[in-house]
Amino acid sequence: MNESKENTAESLFKVALVSGGARGIGLAITRRLLQDGFRVAILGTRPPEQLSPLLQSLATSGPVRYTQGNLADHGDRQRFVAETMADWGRVDCLVNNAGVAPLQRADFLEMSEESYDRVMAINLKGPVFLTQLFTDQLLRQAIRPDGLRGTIVNISSISADTVSTNRTEYCLSKAGLSMLTQVLAARLADEGVPVYEVRPGVIQTDMTALVQERYEKLIAEGLFPIRRWGQPEDVANAVGLLVSGQLTYATGECLHIDGGFHIRRL
Repeated sequence: MNESKENTAESLFKVALVSGGARGIGLAITRRLLQDGFRVAILGTRPPEQLSPLLQSLATSGPVRYTQGNLADHGDRQRFVAETMADWGRVDCLVNNAGVAPLQRADFLEMSEESYDRVMAINLKGPVFLTQLFTDQLLRQAIRPDGLRGTIVNISSISADTVSTNRTEYCLSKAGLSMLTQVLAARLADEGVPVYEVRPGVIQTDMTALVQERYEKLIAEGLFPIRRWGQPEDVANAVGLLVSGQLTYATGECLHIDGGFHIRRL
């Protein structure tokens, strides 16, 4: 009797894939999903031996696995999904989180093709085709008892609709990710797969560390109605809500995690 209950419980586990899930916002998302009972597969660029202490720490909260790979690389994306399937046999949630800023901020007139290609390959092309792989597997799986097959969450940025003339390629990549959310939400609505966008504002991570002084000043001056830095956990909490199954009639929704920055004020 007990063995039967254990086997039933084991069969109900859910698997989340998180690109860039070992640092910054992605790490907070990984921790939240583990806390919520997901098994989490991480795709990251660093060698696994460098992450051994972190992965061991995460494993105390739940099953976690790591694939080293570049989101921009076709073979690495395929391997990420294949290794996850080999270990756990299913997928339920994809969080397209990984992204990079330009190596050097440059005015539009000075932006290089190399910078454009790098940012777009990681921030947009990678998520597009990782989602294609994920969805192909997801649609092979049966509808779950909760009426869904799975969930997709795209982590974009306020740069999806806020211009930075010295980060053109970044803004374009995030605007594209926002449109991807709409396309997928429409395409997968009949398949039991809600799709959402989380749009963070200025979040305190290593990506914003180089411009910390500038943002400290803007925050103090009231650029955001909530006058503080956003934290990775703020974004992770939004993801936790969206994958909880409580907002299934809101597919295509964009959740702003920006301290109210998106509010138009006079």
